[in-house]
Amino acid sequence: MATGKTYIVAHRRRREGKTDYRKRLALVKSKKLRFVVRKTNQAVLCQIVQYEHNGDKTLVQASTFELKKLGWTGPTGNIPAAYLTGMLCAKKALEKKCKEAVFDMGIFRNTPGNRLFAALKGAVDGGLDIPHSDEAFPPADRLSGKHIPEKGEQIAKQFEEVRKKLVGK
Repeated sequence: MATGKTYIVAHRRRREGKTDYRKRLALVKSKKLRFVVRKTNQAVLCQIVQYEHNGDKTLVQASTFELKKLGWTGPTGNIPAAYLTGMLCAKKALEKKCKEAVFDMGIFRNTPGNRLFAALKGAVDGGLDIPHSDEAFPPADRLSGKHIPEKGEQIAKQFEEVRKKLVGK
């Protein structure tokens, strides 16, 4: 029996807390490629994504797990790994003639100095033209991993080695 009441049900991805449709609409309306950064406990994923009517198309992708091919043996879920992943994604994007994008951080909080902004810094240093504020980037000692207790010097050394390989590509 109908009661005459209508209920508004939000989109499934909004109900699940996965998509902020207002933010997504603003990014899609810019008609630019998006530099998408997503994080998990153990990884950071960077993508260059293009909007298409039938669904987004991923042009380039890089993950912290790919750093192992370049000699990275440190943890893959920290700030130095995020920076290197952003740089790796930028290098791949430049090979595919993608030069500019807008930053898409999804539903994550806009906290300056976190892994998302480390990945953005890596992409900017890698050569992508992405509008940003330098105030949001982590300090240089955090990017290199010197702040990590006990293994900081070892990670900083590896960071420089992998960074040189990426810059040389």
